[in-house]
Amino acid sequence: MSSPPIATPRAGTRAVSELGSRGEGRVLSARTVECVVRFHGGELPVLSVYVGLSGPETHAAVRTKVDSLLHRVRPTADDHALAHEARLSLREDMARIGDVTSYDYLRRGTRCFFCCSGADLFEIVDLPRPVRDRVVIDATPWVRPMLAVLDESLRCCAVVLDSESAHQWELYLGQLRDAGPLRDPSSGKPAYASSYGVSERGGDKHAEELQQRHFRHLAEALDRLFRADRYDLLMLGGHDHELARFVEFLPRALRKRVAGTFPVDPKKKISSRVVREHVEVLLDRHELEEQQQSVAAVLEIATTGGLAALGLERCLWAGSLDAVQALLVQDGAVVAGVVCDQSRWFALSGESCPLCGRRTRHTSDVIDELIEAVIDEGGSIHLVRADTELEELLVAASLRFPLPPMP
Repeated sequence: MSSPPIATPRAGTRAVSELGSRGEGRVLSARTVECVVRFHGGELPVLSVYVGLSGPETHAAVRTKVDSLLHRVRPTADDHALAHEARLSLREDMARIGDVTSYDYLRRGTRCFFCCSGADLFEIVDLPRPVRDRVVIDATPWVRPMLAVLDESLRCCAVVLDSESAHQWELYLGQLRDAGPLRDPSSGKPAYASSYGVSERGGDKHAEELQQRHFRHLAEALDRLFRADRYDLLMLGGHDHELARFVEFLPRALRKRVAGTFPVDPKKKISSRVVREHVEVLLDRHELEEQQQSVAAVLEIATTGGLAALGLERCLWAGSLDAVQALLVQDGAVVAGVVCDQSRWFALSGESCPLCGRRTRHTSDVIDELIEAVIDEGGSIHLVRADTELEELLVAASLRFPLPPMP
């Protein structure tokens, strides 16, 4: 197997890693994504490695997979066509990846390495679903698979509230973070409603005014967060009657982001585990509904003769022409087929490629080959777990342009 090509470098910048030398995994953050995406190796090559895990695997099995990937590019580190500094940087990249010892907690997903030791880049990102194993050497990090997963992942904001307080959690890529009290956007202080003097005055009206002010402040704080694109979905926890009242204070656009509510007592200490359980149920329900709507939309487009392809044969042809804008794939679908590595023609069968005449390569999963091609061409991938007509079709796609007749 030939070594991956190294792009002609341009003037680069230096990036300081956010990780320590232990190289522990991390979830994606805006800072990490920006650091990786904007990085350019300049005169130095960047090593990108994706290690997919489809389920619990032994540490030895993962180490074997990592060593196999690095073995493919080790000759490049000894290629004297590269400058001495570039070769040293690559060798250090491989050594640092090889030194990473902990994969045990990553039961299913992908560990991504982005390394350019000579320019102080060493980032490790854990993705929540598997993508194909890959090793690439280039002047920039290979980020398309990472961004494809990022694009389909939703950022959730969960707020447990009552008439006096509000506490916030964030859920993203399977990681829950306790963000503390929700802050008042005007003062920057926790958005608590003071109950001082309510009992003394005996004033139900005063208590009502305090609650309304509190709810307005909370709504303003959340609206500001969502307008800044911090989150995609909002989940609310508390007592039903208070949550129903609070939702009335939310702007109409933000109400549409509410994915559901869950019952908890805000006056009691609430563990992150309890919040996670409720939020993950609401997120799963939302994702299934979104998947059903996405499939229905593509089916409707196809029915009216629009830019859509249904079924594996048509979608493989669309992928061969780089015509896929968004690919919907039934989760777990695996079908054998053939691929032409020269023209990137995909089909269920065929000994030779009708586009270039070369012999095709048999693959045990042509859907996976199609997914990678769509990602490479900037299309989006949507895995569907919901009960829809896609269970029979396996794949469907929205298209960039009409398809010519199949060969």
